[in-house]
Amino acid sequence: MTLGRAQIEVLVPQRGAMCLLDRVLSWDAEGIVCASAGHRLADNPLRARGRLHAVTGIEYAAQAIALHGALAARAGRAIGPGVLASLREIELRAERLDLVAGELLAIAEALVVERRHMLYAFRIEGDGRVLLRGRAAIALVAGTDP
Repeated sequence: MTLGRAQIEVLVPQRGAMCLLDRVLSWDAEGIVCASAGHRLADNPLRARGRLHAVTGIEYAAQAIALHGALAARAGRAIGPGVLASLREIELRAERLDLVAGELLAIAEALVVERRHMLYAFRIEGDGRVLLRGRAAIALVAGTDP
């Protein structure tokens, strides 16, 4: 199942220019693959001094993770809202994202899904290489039960 930007904006809290993902290429219970071309736009809201530093890829990954949780909840898994609690093992393999000619891929894989938290591995790819990778812990809001 593929989803476009309008469908994504319904499922994540980010709207307008802050919704960084353009398309969902694939997803299942284990993970999600999203695409984005907005990293090349001069008005990307994460740019600083005309550049888009690679660390901003964490926001692309966080949005992919949020979207995965929303799609899983929509598919019947009782996953409620969560917050990004921590990042681990962040590895930057590029300095800038705005220099990537092709689309960015935001790939997130659910490693642990428990009652109060989830753990994801993520990576941002572009031009055939990994630009950023790491892990993210998501704390689920009290009262939710995956």
